[in-house]
Amino acid sequence: MSEPNPYADGEYTWGPGRAPGQGGAPGTPAYGYPQDVPPGYGYPQPPAYQPTLAAGVPVPQRFPPMAAGAAPVLALGDITVVGDRIITPAGEMPLKGAVWNAMDMSRTEEKIPTAAVVLAIVFALLCLVGLLFLLMKEKKTTGFIQVTVTSGGRHHATMIPATGPDTIHWVMGQLNFARSLSV
Repeated sequence: MSEPNPYADGEYTWGPGRAPGQGGAPGTPAYGYPQDVPPGYGYPQPPAYQPTLAAGVPVPQRFPPMAAGAAPVLALGDITVVGDRIITPAGEMPLKGAVWNAMDMSRTEEKIPTAAVVLAIVFALLCLVGLLFLLMKEKKTTGFIQVTVTSGGRHHATMIPATGPDTIHWVMGQLNFARSLSV
């Protein structure tokens, strides 16, 4: 790879990252991010340096302390409604004008248990009564219900595990209560 290309005739003068003496136009940036863009415009900037706290320095609280008598009104996953604000791990949001959404990503599967198949085979010899064991069904619900809230220019989503087919109804009841508080 360090040997020059024997088939090159020296006329190749186009391409990114070529120095002015190597065929590139002076002042032409290479491919990728623009070179002369003011910081904070269009492209994400790396976060500013934050020094590490020394031992014994108290860490500031993440949320301001709740006022006396302010109890959580509603909690859905890691989203909590307290007074006139919504508290999430991403920060606080105003309750007024919040938009709440839910998406059911759970599923309920129904199958015949193994014990029913074994009993059906064993009792099939007794006048076909064993076939009634095949009517046994087992339901299993898996998945999550995603709840999202958007308010004050912020957005947060949480996943609530579905423990049964009625979990979506419970979440929607809580969500409708949160919507009524957001008006």
